[in-house]
Amino acid sequence: MIYIIDFGSQTTHLIGRKVRECGVSIAIVNPEDALRKIAKAEPEGIIFSGGPASVYEKDAPMVDKKIFSYSIPILGICYGWQLIAHLLGGTVLSGHKEYGPAKLFVKKPNPLLADIQGIDTVWMSHGDTVEDVPFGFEIWGSTEGVRACMVGNSKKKIYGVQFHPEIEHSQCGKLLIRNFLETICHISIKKKRDYDIAGIIADIKQTVGDKKVLCAVSSGVDSTTTAVLIGKAVGKQLYPVYIDSGLNRIGTTELVKEIFMDVVGIPPIIVNAKKQFLTKLQGVTKGEKKRKIIGKLYINLFEQQAKKLRGVEYLAQGTIYSDVIESKGTKHASKIKSHHNVGGLPKSVSFALIEPLRNFYKDEVREIALQLNIPKEFVFQQKFPGPGYAIRIMGEVTGRRLAMIQKADSVVIEEIKNAGWYQRVFHSFAVMTGAYSVALKGDARAFKEVIALRILEATEEMTADWAKIPYELLQKISTRIVNEVPGVSRVVYDITTKPPATMEWE
Repeated sequence: MIYIIDFGSQTTHLIGRKVRECGVSIAIVNPEDALRKIAKAEPEGIIFSGGPASVYEKDAPMVDKKIFSYSIPILGICYGWQLIAHLLGGTVLSGHKEYGPAKLFVKKPNPLLADIQGIDTVWMSHGDTVEDVPFGFEIWGSTEGVRACMVGNSKKKIYGVQFHPEIEHSQCGKLLIRNFLETICHISIKKKRDYDIAGIIADIKQTVGDKKVLCAVSSGVDSTTTAVLIGKAVGKQLYPVYIDSGLNRIGTTELVKEIFMDVVGIPPIIVNAKKQFLTKLQGVTKGEKKRKIIGKLYINLFEQQAKKLRGVEYLAQGTIYSDVIESKGTKHASKIKSHHNVGGLPKSVSFALIEPLRNFYKDEVREIALQLNIPKEFVFQQKFPGPGYAIRIMGEVTGRRLAMIQKADSVVIEEIKNAGWYQRVFHSFAVMTGAYSVALKGDARAFKEVIALRILEATEEMTADWAKIPYELLQKISTRIVNEVPGVSRVVYDITTKPPATMEWE
């Protein structure tokens, strides 16, 4: 058993996932409860997560220093390492910000990375850093910007890293976590367990009983996998409902009909609400407000359908863990944005929610979908946000701008597929930036909108790197957009990683 103390990191759950993948059980606890629970359980190891706070803030989450007296190995990650240094007499420097990739120089063999030496890419996301390490700690690895990037006190079995080893883009991350578990905590590593799909289905069946379930669906893998799981649990008690908001990709409604007839075996209820969504979004320019409006309208429309069906007591959603954590899913986390199926929901909802995928990441959902025999070409389609193009249009959503982004986005997807890059990247889409620039079209001056491209590589969706696609492909996409989409002056490419940026612009 490993105890993870959650200081509010966006990736605390991901730390737990990486530990569980080694066949090791975990418990996630809040810092104020940690000492009491750890003293009672006596786990083999403790991990301090990262978090958005600074150790110098008035209400920064803390732990009792007695935790260091139990002789249980401790690994501090980012804020977790800063807190260890702060409590044990080191010095933390405020305002040293760093986000995204960095090169780790491993200076000498150590128990965290064994005999690895040289350069390794790691992922950073921090606002403070440790300037002076506590007495008894050695510095084992540094980056150009952080001297005490990987440290340890082998005598006391306390270790710290400034980077995030749980992140897929930290190349040495899996090995570091494995070494902490196996070499330092002396836990036997086991093979990763399969997903307990039968257990998920049984839980749904027990929860629902003989009641009706309305399932909010799109053409996405999350909602479809949710519907398939519920369909297997309760059969004809499932009523999949697709709200055609007009904010989705061209052809989505037809795709939803095809998928649910072929895969689920239940025809979806299609609700045409295009005019309602455009009317509600009229004059709205802020992304967070758009998400709230869309979430409320979705719920209202689902409630209307539930009344027609009579006796619906449950609303099922394809919520996954990245939705939850960005909507302030834990006590000490920061809120990044409201997802319409999490933070965007009204406070008063007349349904009980069923979210069987709530604790899974995107790549895990895809593995579950494959085990459910959902067609592979559908499982690996790129994701599309719940609020649709409303959050890919900066500023007001109008019918004209909606038509522009739909056309531009179709060009992006078409060319990415034609070039064989669709399955090589995680995410590719266009954004109406709301910025305008001068263009020359037909020897005449034009002042039109700028479109941005966002193409990303990722696995579990908590971090992402911009895709290094060929210049020729970028040029082809750009040329087609400025020629085929009226009102566009130029195309730019967003090369910002996550963090610091999010996947979407709003």
